Amino acid sequence: MNGQRRKHQCTHPVSPDPEDGQITVLTIGYVLLALLLTSVVMAVSTVYIEHKKLLSMADGASVAAADSYTLGQMETKAGTPSAVLNGGRVRTVVMDYLTQNDAFTRFDGLAIEPPTGSADGSTAVVVLSAAVHPPIVNFLVPDGIAIQAESTARARLAR
Repeated sequence: MNGQRRKHQCTHPVSPDPEDGQITVLTIGYVLLALLLTSVVMAVSTVYIEHKKLLSMADGASVAAADSYTLGQMETKAGTPSAVLNGGRVRTVVMDYLTQNDAFTRFDGLAIEPPTGSADGSTAVVVLSAAVHPPIVNFLVPDGIAIQAESTARARLAR
């Protein structure tokens, strides 16, 4: 051996760590979970914002409809007239308001729902429905989520 030491070479391969690659699987799982959560948050935000826009449109339509009153019978001996709303006229004014404000192009599937009108003759009720299309659609978030907004406005005469 001439003064040299021989190195002992191991012929057995080093056994791999049984937890090797587990971090990668966990990372992929967490990234997928984060992406799903992000898509749900985006969808909820989109639905919320579109609902607020539809509610604003319904508010404007109800105020316009409440302003379409006609003068009614004298309510008191002093002779003050009352404001009277007609359900058919309310629906017509709502349709005109939505058309003038380009609402049918701004909202997908916009419709004036049947409760729209005036049940008591002094309050204009406007109910609108539309569909919202979230930016990302998956098995948790469907496409074409239906929303509905209702607004009321009272017609009154004041001095």
